[in-house]
Amino acid sequence: MWLVSALTPPLDIPAWPRLAGMLALLSTGLGLVIMARVDLARAGTTFNPTAPDRTSNLVTSGVYRFTRNPMYLGMLLALFALAVWLSNPYSLALTALFVVYVNRFQIEPEERVLRVRFGPTYDAYVAEVRRWI
Repeated sequence: MWLVSALTPPLDIPAWPRLAGMLALLSTGLGLVIMARVDLARAGTTFNPTAPDRTSNLVTSGVYRFTRNPMYLGMLLALFALAVWLSNPYSLALTALFVVYVNRFQIEPEERVLRVRFGPTYDAYVAEVRRWI
């Protein structure tokens, strides 16, 4: 995102609104990640995204009532925060690549493991709670 913003013209937005937007998005994203981590710790299950097979409990409470992937959503908000700070529409567009990549190479494999591990309980959760928001 930084390289794209260095190679393309930024939007002409003063620093203070960019800073305010960046801080709002970053704090919201960080808050989501922290709340998700706390929810997983309370449930006594792993928060390691590279080891979904170590999941011992399906967490559907806390922030997981609103999104199935609050940590990835938090990361996406952090990327939005950077794009706002950079004030570059092309950098903002690159956040879509994060969504495509994470959906394909992280979320879909995690969902396959969770579906096998938790069966109909997981299917009911998927039917009620969206993947992102």
